[in-house]
Amino acid sequence: MLVILPIICVALIVFILKYVFGSSGPNPFDKDTREPLKKMVYDKKEKNKVLKQGFLASKVPENLDAIVIGSGIGGLGVAVLLAKVGKKVLVLEQHDRAGGCCHTFTEKGFEFDVGIHYIGELLDHKPFRCMLDQMTNGQLQWEPLENPFDHVVLGPPENRRRYPIYSGRTRFPEELKKCFPGEEKAIDEYMRLVKKTGRGVWFLALLKLCPLPLAKFLIHTGLVRHLSFFFKMASRSLTDVVSELTENKDLRAVFSYIFGTYGNIPKDASFAMHSLLVTHYLNGAWYPKGGSSEIAYHMIPIIEKAGGAVLVRAPVNRILFNDANEANGVSVLKGQEEIHVHAPVVISDAGIYNTYEKLLPKELQAVPAVQNQLSMMKHGEGGLSIFIGLNGTKDELGLKADNYWIFSENNYDELVEKYMNGEREESAKKIPLLFVASPSAKDSTWEERSPGKSTLSLVSFVNYAWFEEWKDGKVTNRGPDYKSLKQAFIDSALDVVMDVFPKITRDKIEYIDAGTPLTNTHYIGSPKGEIYGADHGLARFSPELNALIRPQTPLKNLFLTGQDVFLCGFAGALAGALTCGSVLLKRNLHLDAIALTKRTKFIKDKLKGE
Repeated sequence: MLVILPIICVALIVFILKYVFGSSGPNPFDKDTREPLKKMVYDKKEKNKVLKQGFLASKVPENLDAIVIGSGIGGLGVAVLLAKVGKKVLVLEQHDRAGGCCHTFTEKGFEFDVGIHYIGELLDHKPFRCMLDQMTNGQLQWEPLENPFDHVVLGPPENRRRYPIYSGRTRFPEELKKCFPGEEKAIDEYMRLVKKTGRGVWFLALLKLCPLPLAKFLIHTGLVRHLSFFFKMASRSLTDVVSELTENKDLRAVFSYIFGTYGNIPKDASFAMHSLLVTHYLNGAWYPKGGSSEIAYHMIPIIEKAGGAVLVRAPVNRILFNDANEANGVSVLKGQEEIHVHAPVVISDAGIYNTYEKLLPKELQAVPAVQNQLSMMKHGEGGLSIFIGLNGTKDELGLKADNYWIFSENNYDELVEKYMNGEREESAKKIPLLFVASPSAKDSTWEERSPGKSTLSLVSFVNYAWFEEWKDGKVTNRGPDYKSLKQAFIDSALDVVMDVFPKITRDKIEYIDAGTPLTNTHYIGSPKGEIYGADHGLARFSPELNALIRPQTPLKNLFLTGQDVFLCGFAGALAGALTCGSVLLKRNLHLDAIALTKRTKFIKDKLKGE
């Protein structure tokens, strides 16, 4: 048996390579489509001509190839990929502007990003950067953050410990060793594990692209864990892994701090997911120049050039099916009128819960394969965002292009669990986890656009149940009790911010408001106020779930894209778009992006040599 196993593995790998790496459809990454940089547009009215095109039946293009529900990066991403090979795609967005979590809003003269705080893997020679350049025709520019790009702050005001987090594959561990002398062995082993685990993410894509019977064979024989270190570590919690590395509680906390970017406390978080985030930022962190609305602003024209459109104020209330239960369009609610739009392919970026529980007819919701997929997932935690507009420049306020992760102590599991399970009035008084960043300090165009002003974005998590009683209220006026609860969270967060940033005082605040889970439900359509889609706990990383939750749904012609297909966050949702595009175009677009990266780097190096 020991002799046969390697032979079986080699035969499987050959088959997998042939199937997954083989390509038959058109390639959106066939050529470099970057264009010379155009002058940035700051005028909001001009940008809104692209971002805020309201839905009318007369604006719907004829002979559509596909309809995409939702204009987050997962929806826009797959629409651009299809448009690049000549497909005519209609993207429908229920909000009044395109972009999903990449949109911005303005209050009292302050522009706020709602979901983009920093992105990794954007060095010129990286596939992720190449892919984004192609999907925006080279018009999206990126600002590097400071180094250190993150700061981990632990403990109460009288005993604050600050640990800077540096980018750089050698500098990251070197700086940690300076903070924790005597822990060199633990830090080196942590680095070895996160790198080895992160490199294995390709197997996650493979499970979603290879034929389902093959994926099931790999899982049920146990080969998946032999072939992939990612899945070997996927079932291990972050707490378990870091606890084996060191007894130093502050170091454990620093190893684990970035769990806030996917929303699971360390004991419920997969070490595999955590490794992806750590490796994502090893080469640095960046922010979109001009703010996150630039992302959609430069993607939409590519969709339009192919004859498609991106229309807002277009709430899809149901997916249409023919008599054979094949998806063939959507119904858009315009006032009290239903407008039917047809296409041979329907792609949902609305999330698995909205797609299956809200947009399907009752009889198709009950299909066992649909219910099986829903039973494997659960809702993520509700997000809390606080937006602050400040009077003063970044220098006057002591703000930089970096981020602060502030924790009331180093025992994350205990702290956050107690907070999330507590009474809302008590929990509001002491938020144990707070992410703080200044979008204005990260953007070099800000001073020109808003001189003498600055912004802060604060992010944490809250229990959806704390706010649920107001879910049917008016979005702009849910009543005094709701407003009072929001204010309690705001005051608690402000106390932390003003202690860590002493130059920020209440008299500098010109605008402040909070977005609760109900805000997220209204503006980005998240059923329970989640900001990272379906839960990313340990169960999410089982091979069984990742093989089954794929772009193809159990219903013909209906596909999923975005973060529920792959992983959460900007990069994860875009990977979901690439995976969906791979299925639709019958080729591995992940590999196509890598191939184009190599070609463009070769040409660049050759020109440099000449």
